[in-house]
Amino acid sequence: MTHFHPYLQALGGGVLIGLASWLLLASLGRVTGISGIAAGALFPGKDGSTEDRSWRWAFLAGLVVMGGIATLWLQPPANTSQPWGTLALAGLLVGFGTVMGSGCTSGHGVCGLGRRSLRSLVATVTFMGTGFATVFIAKYAHL
Repeated sequence: MTHFHPYLQALGGGVLIGLASWLLLASLGRVTGISGIAAGALFPGKDGSTEDRSWRWAFLAGLVVMGGIATLWLQPPANTSQPWGTLALAGLLVGFGTVMGSGCTSGHGVCGLGRRSLRSLVATVTFMGTGFATVFIAKYAHL
């Protein structure tokens, strides 16, 4: 299975993300926004409901476990070999953007667009456009 074409791996991943999002919405009535799921697991609301935190931790554990299994089963992606400081700064900027945008790519791009949310459309166009511009500048501007 390590000889799957990368496009087929991406297609399979996209199908699984869509299926997982639909299953979570259909079964628990919850939107699959990873940042919101993680925030609710780490920092429970005022009620601190154990049941609400349980499904969140199970979902996050599933992401990690299945990511590990997929890495063993399929060809892992290439390592970018970026310095740890750059990765940490990028992570903080993504976290800041997630808070500012009231959600992440999975919440807005996958679930919000599927629910025909105008707010999610604006958020998705904004972060995709910013990503495209960043790649263009980094690749072609030679700053």
